[in-house]
Amino acid sequence: MAIEVRIPTILRTYTGGEKAVSAEGATLASLIDDLEANHPGIRDRLVESGEGDGVDLRRFVNVYINDEDVRFIGGLEAELSDGDQVVVLPAVAGGC
Repeated sequence: MAIEVRIPTILRTYTGGEKAVSAEGATLASLIDDLEANHPGIRDRLVESGEGDGVDLRRFVNVYINDEDVRFIGGLEAELSDGDQVVVLPAVAGGC
């Protein structure tokens, strides 16, 4: 199942400069594992380990599946289908 993953500029060093890559997975967690297998180092920029065995998206990373924020549709367990588009966006903060 092919899923397009849009990569922000700051993470393109892990994808050889590619703006979008193809990955596979039935859930966001398995998609990230597939990304890591093909683009080593990217997983640590997307997820962090919590207390115990807990793993969650990093606080300042936003991920969308077909324009839906994954935090509202299951987080790392959000389901994916063939043809879905996943967009990774770093959060922007600051200002006066």
